[in-house]
Amino acid sequence: MNEKIIEYKKLLRREMRARRKSLTEIERQTFSNEIVKKFLAQEIYQSSKIIMAYVSMTEEVQLQKIFVDALNSKKILVVPLIIGKGEMCAVEVPNFDALEMGEFGILTVRADLRKIIEPEKINCVIVPGAAFDLKFNRLGLGGGYYDKFLPRAVNAKKIALAYDFQIVDAVPNEPHDFKVDMIITEKRIVKI
Repeated sequence: MNEKIIEYKKLLRREMRARRKSLTEIERQTFSNEIVKKFLAQEIYQSSKIIMAYVSMTEEVQLQKIFVDALNSKKILVVPLIIGKGEMCAVEVPNFDALEMGEFGILTVRADLRKIIEPEKINCVIVPGAAFDLKFNRLGLGGGYYDKFLPRAVNAKKIALAYDFQIVDAVPNEPHDFKVDMIITEKRIVKI
């Protein structure tokens, strides 16, 4: 692996993390509300039966309204479950009460309520990332979980919900890096 690419990825991740953390609570909520509203209006969301979304960390685009809408619309909502180093699966969220803090500090479905959903059954995956470019390249958060999971979600559209500053001129990418199909920010929607 090229050392320059690795170093640039680390630098870009740090820069984006700092920019996300610098948002005020009002900016984060305003931007998140606009991004989520645009996502919920998309045909891919409306026609999907099984949606995968991550549980937002504080500085990320806040996805709670998607969880509420998906559950109220009787869609099957799934979230990632870390099962090993760089490995995850998708588990169904039957309701909000089923969520608890997982071992990695991320909300997940309680062990007694976990139902694994096969990746190929998922229609739409909301993909987290540090940065994206207009060629739909994605810089992940560094764990490789989604790069290993997404190739198995063969029937799913991969959608990034991000702050507009997370779209950069070029994201360094390698053969194992997985692209997205659409990027939605508070300012624009970019589709293939």
